[in-house]
Amino acid sequence: MFTGIIEAIGEVADIRMVDGDMRLTVRTGELDLSDVELGDSIATNGVCLTAVELPGNGFVADVSCETLAHSRFTALKVGERVNLEKAMMPTSRFGGHIVTGHVDGLGKVLDRQDDARSVRLWIQAPKSLLRYIAAKGSITVDGVSLTVNSLDGDRFGLNIVPHTAQETIIDTYRAGQEVHLEVDIIARYLERLMVPATEAGQGDAGSGLTLETLAAAGFMRR
Repeated sequence: MFTGIIEAIGEVADIRMVDGDMRLTVRTGELDLSDVELGDSIATNGVCLTAVELPGNGFVADVSCETLAHSRFTALKVGERVNLEKAMMPTSRFGGHIVTGHVDGLGKVLDRQDDARSVRLWIQAPKSLLRYIAAKGSITVDGVSLTVNSLDGDRFGLNIVPHTAQETIIDTYRAGQEVHLEVDIIARYLERLMVPATEAGQGDAGSGLTLETLAAAGFMRR
């Protein structure tokens, strides 16, 4: 689990295709690896990767076909910069929101405008994800926990403060660039709970969460 607060910017050092999937080597720059062990998770542009080698100045990870199919990792290039975050610990400060490192889809940067010292972005989201995105809600873009400013059709607006732009790869974004999106996991589970139990393959339709049961429990007015 991650928080979406980027700890360092790394760099792709090597990409090798091995029997159909990818072996990725990332130089981690200023990221402290002293507490990282083999098998630990490191979010790379928002994708949860498992460290299988620790050469000292970075880590090596195997990227499965499943991950390649749902991310833009097939377009990675040696020398490309990436956002990095180590998995959170029980003692960590929870500065962002709950991030799993499982990419839900690819978005596309439509527009970038400077606004005083901040940057305003408009990003197009896949139609399948729009119902999970809410104004003033949370979304993860390339592993960065961000607040949605506004919604307009199939796109959403973001305001990037100077610190975030400086400490992540967001400052390099230009129109047309693809980015990894992860929606708020709470929205996903809430939708699943609202599905009648019979549709979810659980038998008794009366056991599903409904607006009526929420009202009965005092979570909303009838």
